[in-house]
Amino acid sequence: MHVPDGFINAPVSAAAGAVAAAAVAVSLRGARRELAGTGTGGGTGADRTAPLAGLVAAFIFAVQMLNFPVAAGTSGHLLGGALAAILVGPYTGVLCVSVVLLMQGVLFADGGLTALGINISDMALTTTVVAYGVFRLLVKVLPRSRRSVTVASFAAALLSVPAAAVCFTALYALGGTTDVPIGKVFTAMVGVHVLIGIGEAVITALTVGAVIAVRPDLVYGARGLARPLELRTSPLVATVPAAPAADAPEPAPASATAPAAPRRSARRLWLAGLAAALLCAGGLSYYASSSPDGLEKVAHDKGLDTRTEQHATADSPLADYSVKDIANPRLAGGLAGVIGVAATLAVGTGVFVVLRRRKAAAAAPAGTPAADAPAEQG
Repeated sequence: MHVPDGFINAPVSAAAGAVAAAAVAVSLRGARRELAGTGTGGGTGADRTAPLAGLVAAFIFAVQMLNFPVAAGTSGHLLGGALAAILVGPYTGVLCVSVVLLMQGVLFADGGLTALGINISDMALTTTVVAYGVFRLLVKVLPRSRRSVTVASFAAALLSVPAAAVCFTALYALGGTTDVPIGKVFTAMVGVHVLIGIGEAVITALTVGAVIAVRPDLVYGARGLARPLELRTSPLVATVPAAPAADAPEPAPASATAPAAPRRSARRLWLAGLAAALLCAGGLSYYASSSPDGLEKVAHDKGLDTRTEQHATADSPLADYSVKDIANPRLAGGLAGVIGVAATLAVGTGVFVVLRRRKAAAAAPAGTPAADAPAEQG
């Protein structure tokens, strides 16, 4: 559903860009709380969200390369808003999808640069807000279990895709550059994207279910389902202690002597996710459907694409997800996918690690190393 340049006129594109910029600014503030574990759903696993958020962005980029057939001559691909919101939080999710769209537009000429605000408003903001709203509502009414999280993920993802189609139709009604009956655009867009939503829901539910099966503490939407481990003292030990000797040292507080709960490393999950992303982008993408996606198909059938403009980075060596001057299409596409995963992972992880550290530094009391670090560097 990447909107190219020329579909929407300049005033509406500029307005959508302002909305997207505001959404990103708000998400930057909200993501600091999510990454630090101080927002809704915070707690166990929050300190490991930053590197996982970068991985989520890279994984969404990779899976978006896997177009799947949904109807005769039409394909669809993951949008990712629901998946990101449930795994790492809604604010962080908006940033994840925004990073993906930025990488796709700049490096691969996918989605117009003047339409970047439209794409962020549609594919990042709309899908995330709708999906997470539906997800939270269902989690509240369903039994508190891991299966309920997976079911809620399916429904949230399913509804988020036609919601994005409605958003595009509204933007086109305001600033479309061709004279096409908006009713026909609405019917065609929503109809095909309901089918695409089914594929989105399956991918989202499978991914969330796989992560929650092995590391539920790392799934933002599942936090609070299970209580953290508690250390309990045996009733046989909790008896009245004998009076200490006069020269015996004062016992340390219980909080100082109690062993801390063991930390589980997220490295295995991170490596498994990275391997899956590289496999999708570097190998499986070769077998993706070559049919136009839902927006491209509707645009061609209804005449929305008559004023499409050439992409500003059409001459990029990675345009159309292929490496220039490599004749073998499988090698060119696979290498482009690997480069895209690496670039998205680097940019996404860098953004989230900086946000996490800034929040930690701001929360540190005066006199601590975190609080004094900027003064020492200056």
